[in-house]
Amino acid sequence: MIANQRQIFGVPANVVYFNCAYTSPLPEPVLEAGRKALELKRSPWLMTTDVFFTGLEAARQAFASLLGCDADGVAVTPAVSYAMAVAAKNLPLAQDKCVLILDEQFPSNVYSWLKTAPGRVRAVPRPAEGTWSDHVLSFITEEIGLVALPHCHWIDGTVFDLAAIRAACDRVGAHLVVDATQSLGAMPFDLAAIRPDVLAVSGHKWLLGPYGVGFCYVDERWRGGEPLEENWLNREGSEDFSRLTEYRDTYRPGARRYDVGEASNFILMPMAEAALTLVSSWGVENIAAALSRVTGRLALTGEAFGLTPTQASERAPHMIGLKLKHGPAKPVAAAMARENVFVSARAGTLRIAPHLFADDADMTRFSDVLARSLST
Repeated sequence: MIANQRQIFGVPANVVYFNCAYTSPLPEPVLEAGRKALELKRSPWLMTTDVFFTGLEAARQAFASLLGCDADGVAVTPAVSYAMAVAAKNLPLAQDKCVLILDEQFPSNVYSWLKTAPGRVRAVPRPAEGTWSDHVLSFITEEIGLVALPHCHWIDGTVFDLAAIRAACDRVGAHLVVDATQSLGAMPFDLAAIRPDVLAVSGHKWLLGPYGVGFCYVDERWRGGEPLEENWLNREGSEDFSRLTEYRDTYRPGARRYDVGEASNFILMPMAEAALTLVSSWGVENIAAALSRVTGRLALTGEAFGLTPTQASERAPHMIGLKLKHGPAKPVAAAMARENVFVSARAGTLRIAPHLFADDADMTRFSDVLARSLST
């Protein structure tokens, strides 16, 4: 069991922050890595040329270790949208094939497909009966060439059986692209079973890192594709600054060809590595187990006030939706925020996303403030 980590997250005693699906607080080791990186940039005469690669590769390796892949399969990206553009550019999609997404899917995993396959994007609605995963499986037919999904839905934490969806994709010859932003770091991901063609994640939520850093896993079959941009850093031999004008066609190995320009970011890369190392030190399975106990209590609290929680059998361990019977959730979330209790409003659902800093006092305050806010 992981001890409560409130002290390293710096969440004040008078704040209930159940909004990590929006963005996480920076843990102290990540903040300290940022401070050290800023001090180094303040003294650039101390920066040798290897700084362009050491921090970058350390962060890449830390992500690879967390996901359970080789570092050659990881590209560093600034956002999920960038990674999805890489996927759209390099995963072949026949003109008679469609792309399958979810109803109300997060836009970063939608816009590239709308542009790539205009008029051929199909959205799977939430079913009235049965699981959403089973409903997705029923949509994966011969006309589907690519399935682009999250591991869990960003609005209420509904989990999708990506291993079963991968098997269905294999049967019809479809690619599988995964946005793991709302799951990776707080929920186990079985890379060997799911085998995504491309997986993208933004690092500022459950990976506890800074905004503007993301990672993209690319299956070995697609690592020889075409990057979105031609920057000097992703070319072979770029470590030798004295030969940069000996222009060459070959790229650095693996998915590094897909790195965004200036991926070496001297400030963000050390912070990202520190965050990934911290998550790995706790263990994702342990984080999930700890947060599942919290969201289980939140579900009971919601039910006591007449709200409908995401069904337990389909619910992610780390985030939960509490659906209001009538009306939008935004006024309720705003009223809660006025009392320093922070959640997200998504249409008629309150999205609750705690982390390892949640304690019994938070749970009591959440219940009290929710009761007052529902009556406003």
